[in-house]
Amino acid sequence: MPRFGRMRGWAHRLAGRISPARKTAFDLLLELKRKPDLHSDHLLRSKAVEALSDLDKNLATTLVMGVLRWQLVLQQRLRNALTKGKSHLADPVQVSLELGALQLLLLDRIPARAAIFESVELARQSGNEYAVGLVNAVLRKLAQTPKLGPADALAAHPSWMVDRWIAAFGLNTATAICRYDQLAPIPEQQGVFVVRAPHRVQDEGSQLIAELAGRGTEILDCCAAPGGKTAILAERNPNASITACDISPGRLKTMQALLGKQPNIHFRVLDATALPFQNQFDLVLCDAPCSGTGTLARNPEIRHRITPEEFPRHHDRQLRLLRSAMRALREGGRVVYSTCSLEPEENESVVDEALEQEKDFRLQPWREQIKILENQGVLHPNTADRLFPSDARDHYLRTFPGLYPGDGFFAACLVREP
Repeated sequence: MPRFGRMRGWAHRLAGRISPARKTAFDLLLELKRKPDLHSDHLLRSKAVEALSDLDKNLATTLVMGVLRWQLVLQQRLRNALTKGKSHLADPVQVSLELGALQLLLLDRIPARAAIFESVELARQSGNEYAVGLVNAVLRKLAQTPKLGPADALAAHPSWMVDRWIAAFGLNTATAICRYDQLAPIPEQQGVFVVRAPHRVQDEGSQLIAELAGRGTEILDCCAAPGGKTAILAERNPNASITACDISPGRLKTMQALLGKQPNIHFRVLDATALPFQNQFDLVLCDAPCSGTGTLARNPEIRHRITPEEFPRHHDRQLRLLRSAMRALREGGRVVYSTCSLEPEENESVVDEALEQEKDFRLQPWREQIKILENQGVLHPNTADRLFPSDARDHYLRTFPGLYPGDGFFAACLVREP
């Protein structure tokens, strides 16, 4: 740990200089505070980030995502270090403190003096000269405290979220989820379930859902954007007619440009809760918009936005989506319903209620379908046994972050009986 009392000369030389990565991270986090509906992916694809060198781009990404993942713990540590009466800080001061705290408590390769003095300079240059001494003193105090580690992972999530996961899945699984959420996703990794997929930028769980959808001749992807699952469906079903629809014209246009011209894929702007199809398709993929609580590792800002009161609203829309998808099936066809949520209101409850209202459908177990894909070489051997231990009911498929590779997903397959 550096001797802070001997840094005045270094601080004088540093004054006025902020690295491009830290300045960009500061600006992005400040923008997110002022516009909380923004998505971290959108921010990190901004022109400001693209203009950085590769090294600075990586550091800026690490800082932004790190603050969002650890923000609840960082804020608690900062509150403990602040003197009474200093709990209400201007946003630029708060962001400079959070950035400094993250670097001191998590990033071993960044010198403490750089983290402290550039955070001080960020507060100064944002027009908050009054807070310079405060930022300096608080971060020096934090530098003497223990680093962040796996034991802090549960505290990095809202307590209501941890409590409901413990109640639903048990303490061990909830702990594994929370610890995984604090890790940066690995974009390229050896598949554990899926042997081969055309777009490796997809999460392993997302690929698995698309592969499990299987084969068809008339296929509907009713919530298609951004298009990764559609690409897998097209590769697995080269002779099928695929209708890819999304409610957003912009997202669908971007998806169309990504996939290129494929004569068997037909793009349509449609509200999937009111599809204009009846008894038309033999396979429908309904990857429903959801809370995304299974994706907090790659979308850490979700934990700061969502509340339990939102789950019933998601449930109602997802139920309308699924029933609309079910009505688009012909007899003998199947619909795969999936989400990247861990919440039962968005998963089992939706499927159970849909089955009560659409009487000519039944759940199809997954184990046999997975075994078929194993034999075809699409999935790794023993995938079924990994996903479903011998005593597990296999009508609902779940992947838990930390127990399986990648994000958390849910899937169910419903078959329309003759």
